[in-house]
Amino acid sequence: MSDSQYLRDERYAPAPEYEPFDPHSAETLGYGEVYAGAYPDTYAPAYETRRPQAPWSDDPYDGAAYPVGSYAGGSYGAEPPPTLVHIPAPAHEVPAAPGRRAARRRRAKADPRPDGVARADGSVRRLLPQALVVAFLAGGTTAFVAKDKAVELNVDGRSRTLHTFADDVTELLAQEGVEVGAHDVVAPAPGTELTSGDEVEVHYGRPIRLTLDGHRREVWTTARTVEEALEQWGVRAEGAYLSAARSRRIGREGLTLDVRTERSVTIMADGRARTIRTNAATVREAVEQAGITLRGQDTTSVPQDSFPRDGQTVTVLRITGTREVREEQIPFEVERTEDPTLFKGTEVVERAGQPGLRRVTYHLRTVNGVRQKPRLVRTELVREPVSQVVKVGTKPMPTSVQGADHLNWQGLAACESGGRPNAVDPSGTYGGLYQFDTRTWQSLGGSGRPQDAPAAEQTFRAKKLYVRRGASPWPHCGARLHG
Repeated sequence: MSDSQYLRDERYAPAPEYEPFDPHSAETLGYGEVYAGAYPDTYAPAYETRRPQAPWSDDPYDGAAYPVGSYAGGSYGAEPPPTLVHIPAPAHEVPAAPGRRAARRRRAKADPRPDGVARADGSVRRLLPQALVVAFLAGGTTAFVAKDKAVELNVDGRSRTLHTFADDVTELLAQEGVEVGAHDVVAPAPGTELTSGDEVEVHYGRPIRLTLDGHRREVWTTARTVEEALEQWGVRAEGAYLSAARSRRIGREGLTLDVRTERSVTIMADGRARTIRTNAATVREAVEQAGITLRGQDTTSVPQDSFPRDGQTVTVLRITGTREVREEQIPFEVERTEDPTLFKGTEVVERAGQPGLRRVTYHLRTVNGVRQKPRLVRTELVREPVSQVVKVGTKPMPTSVQGADHLNWQGLAACESGGRPNAVDPSGTYGGLYQFDTRTWQSLGGSGRPQDAPAAEQTFRAKKLYVRRGASPWPHCGARLHG
């Protein structure tokens, strides 16, 4: 069977296209023909290649040269330069030119052999090569058809049916100029063996700079629209805020997408709870959506610029504040200096200290009716403190006074003050072990108050007083000195 007869045979006629797609019976596009909205066919089998119809033949596939490896509508990659292949029509189907026919008739008349012999010999010589050619073409065509596969190729949602001799998916994509990267999806996987009727899908990856409920990241998706991408990620779009429309197409370059899903947030304010559904970007925005107004120093229990989480409770803090100014004393320091003229244990205030004064401003705040601890705002110095100067005696204290050492001074002290060196009578006039008044104490060489002096010094000065005046200074307890 010749190529022309093979193509005209009804058993091999292309079947009309129908739904659903069946690649075994799908219509094969002729060279240069493209379905509307589909990729153009980049390959056409040799037995489907059209040749110019000869004027004397009713076979539309008779002819000479056709281009291979090119197509009218372009290709996935760069179009290779067309290669011209010549397919001659069988000799017995192509009539000779008029001049050549006249020459053959003249040679036939001049041939001395009988017509039948000449024609028989001539026919044998002509038909034998033609039979060999037909047999070779028939065998080659059978192998050609056996290797050919009808495959549907879908690239990023655009589908077309093609015939190919590729053995696997990788070879098919290479032939069609389809390049894939690490984020692209090919199904079946590259390297999978191809059979007639297979469908190969290529889905390109697209980078998305996604901010989902306040969390930023970069993800890849093979979705071609925002809505498809949300479905891939399992993000609930109902009630959500989207920075781009759901129907927006995602190009190969990707896009930036901000998504805030709808959440449940409870706002506590003025003794009342309000639960709202919101896709707000900040706590401040959620509080406003709840119909609550913040005034003055009012704030919230969480930062107002933070992202409101699902199930979160936010408390509104009603704040009132005032300022209070107080004057506070600054304690003075005490400077001590040694004085060798004073007995040990004796201290004399040479200069009295004076406390300083400062003015302090506090901020008083009330939160939801509860008074808070005052907060220091400012301190102003009004008066510097004055240090107190004290002389400290270093002179050894004498303990003996002639004529008084043998007396019972311990008994006298027990009677006068109960034996307490710092004792003071109810009137505040007399003090110490022996209840000196200040004037008498200082006349005996003491300084300051007697109740501030050491017990040994008090006893020493009491002995000196006894030498001067006897027991008369102690009219009630003086008898104890001799007891």
